[in-house]
Amino acid sequence: MIRFDNSYARMPEGFFARVDPTPVTAPRLLALNGPLADRLGLDRDALTVGMLSGNSVPEGAAPLAQAYAGHQFGGFVPQLGDGRAVLLGEVTAPDGARFDIQLKGSGPTPFSRRGDGRAWMGPVLREYLVSEFMAAMDVPTTRALAAVATGDEVWREQGGLPGAVLTRVAASHIRVGTFQFFAVRDRKGDLAALTDHVIARHYPQADGPLALLDQVVAAQAETIAQWMALGFIHGVMNTDNMAISGETIDYGPCAFMDVYHPDTVFSSIDRQGRYAWANQPNIAVWNLAQFATCLIPLMGEEEAAVEAATHAVHRFAPLYQAAWLRRFGAKLGIEGAPNQALIERLLSLMATQRADFTRVFAGLSDGTARDEFIERDAFDAWARDWQALSPDRAVMAQANPRRIPRNHRVEEAIVAAVAGDMAPFERLFAAVTHPRDLHEDWADLAHAPTTGQAVLQTFCGT
Repeated sequence: MIRFDNSYARMPEGFFARVDPTPVTAPRLLALNGPLADRLGLDRDALTVGMLSGNSVPEGAAPLAQAYAGHQFGGFVPQLGDGRAVLLGEVTAPDGARFDIQLKGSGPTPFSRRGDGRAWMGPVLREYLVSEFMAAMDVPTTRALAAVATGDEVWREQGGLPGAVLTRVAASHIRVGTFQFFAVRDRKGDLAALTDHVIARHYPQADGPLALLDQVVAAQAETIAQWMALGFIHGVMNTDNMAISGETIDYGPCAFMDVYHPDTVFSSIDRQGRYAWANQPNIAVWNLAQFATCLIPLMGEEEAAVEAATHAVHRFAPLYQAAWLRRFGAKLGIEGAPNQALIERLLSLMATQRADFTRVFAGLSDGTARDEFIERDAFDAWARDWQALSPDRAVMAQANPRRIPRNHRVEEAIVAAVAGDMAPFERLFAAVTHPRDLHEDWADLAHAPTTGQAVLQTFCGT
């Protein structure tokens, strides 16, 4: 039995629509994250395929689809909401932390906007792999508890594809767009209730909306710096995809860079490069400004509130810069007083010579980084200055993964899973959830793709 305590379901009715998951034809378990179940204090036997597919609603759950709005690629949409996800409820882990359990791909809701509310197997397995890698690297993130094949086809541009449901775990699913939903409707009372709820759940030390804004700005600065240090590109940083908790949420057309270049984009729908790797900190500021705008009506006299909120958002830049230096300094093993010029010299050299992002940093520990450069004399000159700082290789080993969920490996795992073979997925999952380990059996998964293997475009999971 799972013990639910559903605080969000006790919010006013306008915050959500009550809806049950839509049953599927032939659910089959693809993957179950046993260690995460244990972390949550869940009985693994209670996580039945019926529950994980949406065919049965567990006792004590309060299924609902959350309402939210959002800026999508800069254009505001006043009503979005969970169009293919149902929040079953909230559980409290043994350490007292509270988590949402959500089924993603569980069928239509009142927010589906003519969509089928389903997901196909590819995006479900991609999110499972990438989110669990992020967790293994200590990045704030939603988690994957289970993936279930539905036995039903979903229809997309590619034709009929095998359906699947992801069971997602999060500190909460409240987004910047959740606040925008009420702000655009001038529902000040609901904004105040949402603010109080978020403070109680995530930032109990915050005393009011301005302090909440400060806390969210600080959390996002840390998270974005961690993305940058891993070469991670979210791909669709809309305001409805920025979690107030600071967690990474909604892994759609996300990817990790192979060859380093700051302007790298993978998302098939990001045709202008709005969400390129190097632009992610700027977009975070833009999104936080939208959040601040929502809170201003709760902050007293308007002119003073605008000034205070603006100051709070402007704090992102120094907080992010400090976090960036700390993260990249650790990647070079020069914690304490990281040398920004040295870091930027290396990144510039990597971009010019099309060096692999992950392999360069991992290779600094074992002396193989030089092999990633075409003009090795240039790297040698940089390395002499770096080695003069006596880098700490233990720090580097902790900061730098040897393996990431490379796009081509994820695609190989998806193709095999669609054909009924989960072995490549299971092997890749084991490797990327132990990303720092030296393991000869996973050595090939650390290789950069050949020209023919490279996956240069990723797609949303709709």
